[in-house]
Amino acid sequence: MQDHPEDNLPKEGVSRRSFLQGAGVAAAAAGISRLPAEALAEERAAADLKELGPEAGKITLNVNGGSKSASAPPSTTLLDFLRNDLGVTGPKRVCDRGSCGACTVLLDGQVVDSCSMLAVDAVGKEITTVEGIGTPDNLSHLQKAFIEKDALQCGFCTPGMVVTCTAMLKENPNPTRDEIRQGLSGNLCRCGTYQNIIEAVEHASRTGGK
Repeated sequence: MQDHPEDNLPKEGVSRRSFLQGAGVAAAAAGISRLPAEALAEERAAADLKELGPEAGKITLNVNGGSKSASAPPSTTLLDFLRNDLGVTGPKRVCDRGSCGACTVLLDGQVVDSCSMLAVDAVGKEITTVEGIGTPDNLSHLQKAFIEKDALQCGFCTPGMVVTCTAMLKENPNPTRDEIRQGLSGNLCRCGTYQNIIEAVEHASRTGGK
């Protein structure tokens, strides 16, 4: 059998196999070095994160201007944590899928469905529930308008409605009726008191309150 010409090459020096292996390693290293600095920074930050769960751990949230802590698994929703662990029962569980708005809270002033996010994702943010908007002894102007205009029946949707309307009036103090309807599109009232709710928001707007 005829020898392949390369079989007669001297054994010293760089063989074709070692050359290709070295080139592959160099190419891989070059590829890594071209990764965006942001991606590398995120990868390093992720490596530094403490692994959570599944066991319960201490969660501290800023709720209605105060710090509240309790132990719960990291899979706990914000709604469950507020109601079951912190005793903040204003947000209501109705659909439990982010469709009805009964569990609405404000997260750094933005309307969110507390059943659709984890409690650990709210750490470091300001959470406002209906309890933080007004109390029975010190109702907000909007809450007084809800009572005056009879804008509630069973009451299950009312906390979420008040929270949403409070955020609406803060963003737009003089909404039109169509803008009020649009602002309430994520909150459902099974009792059908929409007309009275709209009138309550209009009354609060006309009298300059929230």
